[in-house]
This record gives sequence, C-alpha cells and structure tokens, in this order.
Amino acid sequence: MKKQFTLLFILLVVSASAQTALYNNGNVRIHEGGNLGFHTNLINVSPFDSNLGLVGFYGPQPLTVSGTLTPQFYDVEIALDNDLQLAVGVDNSNNTNFILGSIRTPLTQPEIFYTFLNNSFYTGETDVSKVEGYAAITNQQNFGFPVGDSELMRPLILNSESTNLFAKSAYFFEDANTPASLPGSFNTFAVALDVDVVSAIEFWRLEGNIPSTVTLSWNSRSEMVSLTDDADKIIPVGWSKLSQRWINLSGSIPVGNLTEGFVSTEQFNPDDYEIITLGVSRLPYEPLSREVLSLDNYIVSVNDDGVNDSFFIPELEDLGTNLVQIYDRYGLKVFEMANYIDEFAGFSNLNNVPFSSEKGLPIGVYFYTIYISEGDLNYQGFLYLAR
Repeated sequence: MKKQFTLLFILLVVSASAQTALYNNGNVRIHEGGNLGFHTNLINVSPFDSNLGLVGFYGPQPLTVSGTLTPQFYDVEIALDNDLQLAVGVDNSNNTNFILGSIRTPLTQPEIFYTFLNNSFYTGETDVSKVEGYAAITNQQNFGFPVGDSELMRPLILNSESTNLFAKSAYFFEDANTPASLPGSFNTFAVALDVDVVSAIEFWRLEGNIPSTVTLSWNSRSEMVSLTDDADKIIPVGWSKLSQRWINLSGSIPVGNLTEGFVSTEQFNPDDYEIITLGVSRLPYEPLSREVLSLDNYIVSVNDDGVNDSFFIPELEDLGTNLVQIYDRYGLKVFEMANYIDEFAGFSNLNNVPFSSEKGLPIGVYFYTIYISEGDLNYQGFLYLAR
C-alpha cells in the first residue's frame, strides 16, 4: 500500500493575531503509514475521522484545536514547548504519546474533553505532559486517567465491575469549599460519623455509572501531614449527592507515608458523588484496624552488575506463603506474584502498562506490599528502581 494522506482544507490567516490555522471544511483522512504534523492551529468544521497514521502537534507556540466537529485521530503525538488547548473535543483511537506539553481542556466546560476510545492508551505521561482538564474513555473497563494540573500529574485509577460505555475524570487543585471551576460548594466540615477531616487542597471529579473502585494518590503538595500524624488513617471520601456530605469510601489499607502514598475505595457508583478526595478516618473502622508492618526500603538496579539486580527480601523464605504486589507512585499495580522469591527485575508482569514488555518500567519510586496468609500479616515499603 502506498503510504499517503489526502487533505482538503483552506489555510486561513487570522489577521487579528497573525497566526495561521488549518481550516478543515472538507474531508480529511490520513491513510495507514501517513503522518500529519501541526505547527499551527486546527479549526475543524467537517468530518476528520476514519484516520490511520500519526497526527503530531509540534513547536514552541501553544496550539489550539477548535471548530464545530470533534476530530478523531489514530496515533497522536504531543511535542510542544507550550500546551495544546482544546476548544472542542478530540478523540483518540489508538495511542497518545506525551513527549512534551499537555493537552488542556477548560475545567469550567466539562463538555469539552479528550477521549480515549475503546482500546486506546497513552505513553510518556509525566508532570510536564498529561491532560490538564477532562479526559474521557469509551468501552473500557479499567483505566488510569492521566490527569493533573499545570504542575503535577494527579491521576485517578478506575477499576470497574464491567465495561464503561463512557466515563470522564478531571483533577482540581482547588478548595472544595469554594471551587473556582465548579458551581456550588462542598463543605469539608459536613462529614459522616466515621470521617474526621477532609482535604481542602485538591479533589477529583469522576463521572460514570458502573460500580467501580478508584485509587487516589497523595504527595507532599497534598499536605496530608496537616490533617493527620498517622498515614494509616488516610481514606478516600466522596461528596454524596443524596446526603450532601462527605462519605467514607475506604476499601483498602493505605500504602505509603504522610509524604507519598495511595489508597483505594470500596466499590461505589461514581455518579452518586459530585467529587472525591482524601480525608482522615475516625478510628477504629475496618479495614484500617488490620495491622500493617513496615519493612526496609530497597534499591533495584537493573544493570546486570550482580548487585541488587532484582527485588529480593531474604525474610520471605521464613514467612510462608506470600503474595507480593508492586505499585507505581500513583497506585497503579505493575507487578503481582504469589509465592514470590526474587522475580521482579524492573519489568511488569501485568497487561495494564504499555511499556512493560521491552523497555521495562520507568526509573523512580515504587511501593510494595506483601501479604502472608499464615498469621494474616501485611507488610509494605518502598523500593527505588534504577537502571
């Protein structure tokens, strides 16, 4: 097949700003193997779908996608010194590769979002390259929304009971009592009996109608140390549309410390809650009453020098049957094995990370948990992956 793409468009000069834009008022289609690089804005008023190949957004200037119709791209590449601003939604049907710069949607306009269709995925997400605003999915059961604000990645990890025909999420670095981007307020002092304190630093919005569990993470900017002196009391909470108060959604033991960690919810219906965030439990409540023991922190340096080439805990040999799980710093599980000895060497053995098979996991801090069935013991700690 000849590698090509066909275009029918008008190159429009916007005199007010002296910027150019690709004005699509025809029928644009990129064939398999084709590449289309944008160094200018896109105004889309006609179908721009059924694409294969790559669409890239490049250059030192911020770019905008606007118009009246949602374009659908196959592979998308973002390499901008500044960001890609969406004034209309954009659909992605295969891979979004974050290289530099974020995809931004207005938090005050939830009808504009970047959609990961069906089996599409993303790679390269970082603190400087992510979705700032609303990200959505269609026909996916489990997904980590690569959302955040202008400074940090603050993803929300969704694991649903069945396939979501549609779900959408955004992160807000705002006070829930007086949010700048949402109407209304969510009084952090209106809490259920088993909730002590609710964060006024940040929150997430999640829309979906399939029973799901959600994993939220925290970092030093979350200021959990100002809410509690015990990381085991950190819980996920949601603002109930029915009761108009914050409800304890805790479904797991928190992993990490006051500076960094994550926690998962029980199964709930996202559409029953306006927003969700982190809070502190009034102890004792399950599952927080289960004892969690801390082990040492470890370094795994995958460089074949014979030193720390894999994650090895000598004590496991004396602790009976075990289940080892390893998570990234946002709470995404990247490794799991029963009767573990020393099998983790920097690669995921799960199918939820696109970079697991060849390059291995990115360097950085990971959390590990160990469950010993004999004695019902739980352990956790940090490991640093180097290469």
